[in-house]
Amino acid sequence: MDTMTIENRADFAQWAIERARAIVVDQGGNLALAARDMDDGKIAESGNALGQAIVDALIEVFDALLDTDETQED
Repeated sequence: MDTMTIENRADFAQWAIERARAIVVDQGGNLALAARDMDDGKIAESGNALGQAIVDALIEVFDALLDTDETQED
């Protein structure tokens, strides 16, 4: 994913939309296929992968915010 500078709410909203779209493209298809096939094991696995991708995205932006705060304190 490309690096983006977030300077205001609109920038953050745009980042969130683009990141959500990428997560759905990467992970959502697997979950849909598992549901279609009614494979409980794959549904659980795909659901967990989707959840982890969401957590990773949130941590990514949180870490960037912490880096920004530390830079401003120096």
